[in-house]
Amino acid sequence: MAYNKSDLVSKIAQKSNLTKAQAEAAVNAFQDVFVEAMQSGEGLKLTGLFSAERVKRAARTGRNPRTGETIEIPATYGVRISAGSLLKKAVTE
Repeated sequence: MAYNKSDLVSKIAQKSNLTKAQAEAAVNAFQDVFVEAMQSGEGLKLTGLFSAERVKRAARTGRNPRTGETIEIPATYGVRISAGSLLKKAVTE
């Protein structure tokens, strides 16, 4: 089962002895910082948990699987997220 935002807020509030409103403010602040870092091209690293960086994807030629027609896919940006040591350890146990 995956956590949605309200589940995450509830868990953070419970583990940190914050109110749900305070926990939601913290989650929203983290979300804002994360988005701003990706927009500006900076990376974000939470040591042990994960690192994220904005990566440029080059323009390329693709193929429509239905018609077989060749199409041009423009260059764009994406996000690469790498698991840190704590996260890797938690997943393998």
